Amino acid sequence: MVAIDLVAQELHMKPDELMKENLRTYLEKRLSKIEADIFVLAKKHGVKDVFEFDLQVKEGFITEDKAYEDYFIFDNLEAEREKIKDFLEKL
Repeated sequence: MVAIDLVAQELHMKPDELMKENLRTYLEKRLSKIEADIFVLAKKHGVKDVFEFDLQVKEGFITEDKAYEDYFIFDNLEAEREKIKDFLEKL
């Protein structure tokens, strides 16, 4: 295993800068995947976000039996997206 210190030295960076960049890259990649998953669910149900999805279910345009699992996945993805955006703002 290559030590962070060695890689940082070779790249003329401080180890903490390298770790910060690594974390930023990871979070951006994860955010991109989450946004793609949200897009697929939104497109599948013809909505733009979990709030519209919930409204469509309440109004009967989307049946609960078909959407129950997707609703919770959608909601969790949006919550995770917000957490990651917050983390990225703090970096």
